[in-house]
Amino acid sequence: MQLKNPKPIRQALTLATCGMLAGVAPAGSVLAADKPLEVDSAILFYSETDRVQAFEPVVRVRKEIGEEEFVSARVVIDALTGSSANGAIATATPQTFTSPSGNATYQVNANETPLDPTFHDTRGAVNAQWEKPLSQQLKGVFSANASTEFDYTSFGLAATISKDINDKLTTLIVGASANFDQVSPAGNIPVGLTPMPVFPAVKTTTDASDTKTVTDLMFGVTQVINRNTLMQLNYSFGSDSGYLTDPYKILSVVDGGTGALRASDPYVYEKRPDSRARNALYWKMQHQFTEDVLTLSYRYYGDDWGVTSHTLEGFYRYELNATHYLQPHVRYYRQGKADFYHTYLIDGQETTLKEASADYRLGDLTTTTLGLKYGMALGEGSEFGVRLEVMNQSGESDSPIGVMAGQDLSTDLNAVILQINYSLLF
Repeated sequence: MQLKNPKPIRQALTLATCGMLAGVAPAGSVLAADKPLEVDSAILFYSETDRVQAFEPVVRVRKEIGEEEFVSARVVIDALTGSSANGAIATATPQTFTSPSGNATYQVNANETPLDPTFHDTRGAVNAQWEKPLSQQLKGVFSANASTEFDYTSFGLAATISKDINDKLTTLIVGASANFDQVSPAGNIPVGLTPMPVFPAVKTTTDASDTKTVTDLMFGVTQVINRNTLMQLNYSFGSDSGYLTDPYKILSVVDGGTGALRASDPYVYEKRPDSRARNALYWKMQHQFTEDVLTLSYRYYGDDWGVTSHTLEGFYRYELNATHYLQPHVRYYRQGKADFYHTYLIDGQETTLKEASADYRLGDLTTTTLGLKYGMALGEGSEFGVRLEVMNQSGESDSPIGVMAGQDLSTDLNAVILQINYSLLF
């Protein structure tokens, strides 16, 4: 089952794993850059309380094939299991839902957030990359990626060109990427804002699959401030088009006076716009003290769906001695909801709205992550590391009415993330 925008679990896991791989090289690896082969490996475990569990191993191999020219490949296999919020609200009575395939039902107890227990997925992904000097000041990085799962396939291309100026104290960067995806959900694609039928009735659908295109442009500058400080500033613009709805999410429809579920057709499928324009500004600073390294970053995001977010993040690498270090990590994320986000719909509202979604990932969110990594050099060119993080996410809901007043409509969750990595230079 593919989770969609914004900030899907899989995207969060991918970012965490990529960040882990980007930071596993030992402190002496810069001096050992002439080594012909690098191998980075990592395993990530992610567990939400009473919800999604994930396991993701990843391996990256990078080989020098010429003067400052490299090729690399990365392979990822991840598995998601557990229960995922389907978008409906908790009620004082038990609820019965039709499964996404339309071939069965599942039950949710009274006063519990409705979770779909049929949630599961396994994905395989590969990425190939070529880094090549184009001139004395220019460098190009070109990559292709592909991934597949039972209801989603994706293929993408990307290119980044960087140019050194100002005696190599300043680097200008421009990048572009495009991904072409196909969505093939279980039970076909439901018509947005139409009722979820009671099994064995069949839902109203359009096609068995649909497509989605994602393009991104990035402009950046990296500046050496002094011998100990490096600063980076990036601006990116993205455009999504095609099928952007999550075919597995629904909304509850309630009586506007009592707040009780509508007697007939109490749930409808969500519907999102078929286009999305995204803007992001990213700032990063790294400062090396005598031995320790401080990394701070800030990211602003906004799109034409009305979603805005602010992300603050910090790492401090504390060198215990020549071979051991600790690295605390803190991250704060604050998101404003999409224009079409609704915790629930009032009876008849689905006929007047163009789009609506109760997916908590489109709502008001505050997420705090605290973590600590321990790293140890095992010899020249190799390192072992382990990171443990705890994440708390809280969401704000629309005001309850009537009988909903006694229900918890929030989307709070807690998660634990364990990352283990090993790197080796041959």
